[in-house]
Amino acid sequence: MNTLVTLINRINQVVGVIAALMVVAAVAVTCQMIFMRYVLNASTAWQTEVVVYLMLGATMLGMGYVQKLKGHVNVDLVPLLLPPKGRKWLLMIAALASLVVVAIMTFYGYEMMYLAWDRNWTSDTVNEVPLWIPYSVMPIGFGLFFLQLFADAYSMLQTDAERIELAGGGH
Repeated sequence: MNTLVTLINRINQVVGVIAALMVVAAVAVTCQMIFMRYVLNASTAWQTEVVVYLMLGATMLGMGYVQKLKGHVNVDLVPLLLPPKGRKWLLMIAALASLVVVAIMTFYGYEMMYLAWDRNWTSDTVNEVPLWIPYSVMPIGFGLFFLQLFADAYSMLQTDAERIELAGGGH
């Protein structure tokens, strides 16, 4: 099981780098669009759509990586007031609730992607991008997020209650 946790961490590390590169690409395309539009007075038909899809992809695909880093927003007040065993129980309940919500989002993200693929939906732009492609980042991203939450919950179960570190590095 520890091998699976290590694999999930590594996958989310790689996908996190891909998400960061997508942000860099979105910034580069935005700069190119500004140059084309305002300096060369040329058409910028494709850039806005590409930037939106890159940022959507970076956001969705980066969720697991942010969870791996414990970078999601949280409130530490209640866990800090609890004794270690109570803290562990609270964190496990929160992890279980998160797993349920993220599993639902993964399912509905997949359903939306499948509908777009099955019905051959395309964007209403000049590019006519097949929408299953940008929609696919939702089930992939939420699926990776689910796996990271699972790996974190498993690791937490293996940790003594006194040594549980709260998200964000607090104790």
